[in-house]
Amino acid sequence: MHILLAVLGILAAAALWWYRMKMMKDAANEAADVIGRVRGNIRRNRIRHQNEMSPLTAIDDPVVAAATLISALLSDDASLTPERETALRKEIEAIARAGKLEETLVYAKWAASQIDDTGAVIDKLGPFLRDRLSEEERHDLLAMIRRTSAMTGPQLPTLEPRMRRLRQKLGLEVN
Repeated sequence: MHILLAVLGILAAAALWWYRMKMMKDAANEAADVIGRVRGNIRRNRIRHQNEMSPLTAIDDPVVAAATLISALLSDDASLTPERETALRKEIEAIARAGKLEETLVYAKWAASQIDDTGAVIDKLGPFLRDRLSEEERHDLLAMIRRTSAMTGPQLPTLEPRMRRLRQKLGLEVN
């Protein structure tokens, strides 16, 4: 009888340890699931942010980048009016390659309309243009922006802070 009690005691202890190990495994699996969900959320947010910026990341031509930047600045507080669009066309026409003007303007207007934050456009395209334009061309870009904003009527209220930020991103001296 005492042997039977010893065997039952050993079996009960084994069952208890098996149950405890099973609970520890379940807790570890839950922790791994939570970590996986957190990593998935971080990855999805990163992809969502990249998709928000995708019209800008696809730009590989400085002329398109300049047109997009000017279009974003002109439509920062208001819609792109026909007068502003004409001013943009006039400035880009001087620097666009033959036959590429329409394509450049269409893409620039579309890309600028896809991203609500003009600051994000400046942050993304400023370094791109800094690396591809000479200092003289960067100053010309700023002059183009000033001319287009002047041609379109009253001064845009957010233009000065945006220009200051753009000057920083272009690597030019900020006053």
